[in-house]
Amino acid sequence: MLLPRFATFRIRFLTLNSISFFLALGFSSPLVGQEKSETTKVDTAKEEKSKTEEKKETIVITKHSLAINGIDVAYEAVAGKLQLKDDALKSKAEMFFIAYTRTDVANPGTRPVTFCFNGGPGSSSVWLHLGMLGPKRIQFPDDATPLRPPYKLTDNNMSLLDVTDLVFIDPVSTGYSRPTEGEGKEQFHGYEEDLRSVGQFIHDWTTKYQRWLSPKFVLGESYGGVRAAGLAGYLQDRYYMELNGAVIVSGVINFQTLRFGGSNDLPYITFLPTYAATAWYHKALSPELQGQTVEAVVKQAEEFANGRYAASLLKGTSLSPEDFSITADQLSRLTGLSREFVIKAKLRVDMDRFGKELLRSKSRTIGRFDSRYVGIDRDDAGDGYEYDASGAAIFGPFTATFNDYVRRELEYKEDRVYEILTGNVQPWSYRRFEGRYVDATDTLRKAMTANPYLKVFLACGYYDLATPHFAMMNTTNHLMLEPTLKANLQYGFYEGGHMMYIYQPAMIKLREDLVKYYETAASAERRAAP
Repeated sequence: MLLPRFATFRIRFLTLNSISFFLALGFSSPLVGQEKSETTKVDTAKEEKSKTEEKKETIVITKHSLAINGIDVAYEAVAGKLQLKDDALKSKAEMFFIAYTRTDVANPGTRPVTFCFNGGPGSSSVWLHLGMLGPKRIQFPDDATPLRPPYKLTDNNMSLLDVTDLVFIDPVSTGYSRPTEGEGKEQFHGYEEDLRSVGQFIHDWTTKYQRWLSPKFVLGESYGGVRAAGLAGYLQDRYYMELNGAVIVSGVINFQTLRFGGSNDLPYITFLPTYAATAWYHKALSPELQGQTVEAVVKQAEEFANGRYAASLLKGTSLSPEDFSITADQLSRLTGLSREFVIKAKLRVDMDRFGKELLRSKSRTIGRFDSRYVGIDRDDAGDGYEYDASGAAIFGPFTATFNDYVRRELEYKEDRVYEILTGNVQPWSYRRFEGRYVDATDTLRKAMTANPYLKVFLACGYYDLATPHFAMMNTTNHLMLEPTLKANLQYGFYEGGHMMYIYQPAMIKLREDLVKYYETAASAERRAAP
């Protein structure tokens, strides 16, 4: 989902960082040493300071236009790197970003701007960039079959560029972002470390491009949900920067809702409605349920999950044989799994087992990121699948199209590998959460309470077996928000997977919902605070 084809010209800037410019922000590229006279003696310490503070930096700016809703939107694309510097103006890292700003508006300094990132941790922002938000996107088949290579991009007439400027951020060690030479990567690889670096990037970019008076949003997917919730608090606390909104796409905020194992029964509850939706999609349910809409089936599964099923799991082995039998019958009915299987599993079916078992009789497995996709294992034994069929269908197209697009259309040249999704961020530090699950709900609650104008939009896919929609609902139901603030939470549910936007009907509805959300969240109209 990304960029218009009408690139009319390109401007390449070589500029010197201003050492007096707050945190000395800048875009970097190949470093160019400071010239010096052959006949002049140079103080070594002073020379090194100059090299640090006055690096020549390269960014690439291209001009484009894109038709959205029949209106021609003119915009500028900026591809480059922003140096993160400490108080001594020493560069700690270079963060790669691509920013799209609309140029045909009267006052760009007050136009909404959205900072976008994916998850992982270890993921670049390519998925939201080329799948959902940017001016170009990949068109995937609606029937959940793999694309045939070679791949291509098309104009994204459902981009949000008509509504908000977009800044795609690659956290350190992802994309082209790297620590500065000599700097340890561990200072960026962790929950709090990540909030500091991404938070500093947002602050520095906002300052450099004079956007302090713009309505500001963060938009994160998957682990980007934890990051978005954390940033809402971090930006307030560190920079006194108030957000208008946070959009969380297929996100996680509380890891307890997702982590199977031990005595944690919660994931069995939160995954159940997605099991039901998946079974409905693959026509594995009874004729009575198959004749209903997916929304109706999901609603029944939610009621069962929060009711009898939750109560049964809570009782453990103290559950009576009669109640065990009744619960097993209903679990089998709603998931498409045999009664014998759920009894052997003692009513607890984790995602790997479900992915292998649902279509075992057809020698097929279910995708994790998008359960509409099916895979084929070597054999039909075992209780887990060999690979994620949805990941196999999606990763290649995003990688190929981005590598071509960034060079050919954005004209940004870089020799190193663009890390689409990397394990180079491991180990990832969760020091704050030692001895408990990672959970940013309290941070989000405090941010929403301190800033009663902060509106949160939660986009969830019915076929997402990575971060199920019911897990997010459980999380937000436990934010413990003051009643007058609950209206600041908005939900959107879509017939898609983790990347619901690759399914055209879901993408159309998602854009409609987000346009309405931005109209209210970015509005300058004052209302009475709750």
